[in-house]
Amino acid sequence: MFKFHGDKNRYHDMTREVTEQYVIPFVSESINMDRKLHVLEIGSGEGGVLAAFTKRGDQCLGIELSPARVKKAEEIMSTEIKEGKVRFIAENIYDIDPESFSPKFYLIILKDVIEQIHEQEKIMMRLGEFLAPGGVIFFGFPPWQMPFGGHQQIAKSKIGSKLPYYHLLPMPLFRGFLKLMGEPENIIEALAEIKETGISIERFERISKTAGFTVDRSRFFLINPVYKYKFGLQPRRQIGLINAIPFARNFVTTCAYYILRK
Repeated sequence: MFKFHGDKNRYHDMTREVTEQYVIPFVSESINMDRKLHVLEIGSGEGGVLAAFTKRGDQCLGIELSPARVKKAEEIMSTEIKEGKVRFIAENIYDIDPESFSPKFYLIILKDVIEQIHEQEKIMMRLGEFLAPGGVIFFGFPPWQMPFGGHQQIAKSKIGSKLPYYHLLPMPLFRGFLKLMGEPENIIEALAEIKETGISIERFERISKTAGFTVDRSRFFLINPVYKYKFGLQPRRQIGLINAIPFARNFVTTCAYYILRK
């Protein structure tokens, strides 16, 4: 497992830096970032993404299923919470009434989240209920077929955490390989669940359209911005020719950014 996954403070800082350097500039190409925004993040973890927005002065809310991760976010961002810039909720988004928020959110963020959610069509429909008129949704996710689309970086073994593409094995072989690598059962189950929910570029665009969204902007990366921290590699956009080849692009695109509008 990469060191920063065990160091939650470092992981928070890493996520904030990637958001400042890549996510915010990408979002700013679609909406006016000169004004302060009302921002919602689904799957906010330790709060690293929202830290970049509170630094701008935006009003933020993080919704996260894991109480432990919310507790850590509240610990790291205690100053911002006291200043009223951000708050975190440990709850399922389906249990939250979108009408309880006024105003609703001009920017909704799901970064490295959609590929871990069951019933992805359902969450797409739900997100629209939290979106303010004229607002946008940012998605960042690894296409399923790319080298580390199975999130195998969370594996405990050195080989299992750094070996590409083996998440594409049939499920019995995939589980057997993880057992051979000595992975504990909880990690095997987590990786198997991600294997069941992994999403391709084409599927993402299809379910977005079904939910009534249009793609305002997209950007594909040959080298994911986060790989600067994982492998010491400099981020690099995918070349245009590869972007245009359906299905095949999933195998060599390590990260996809999207802005959707209702």
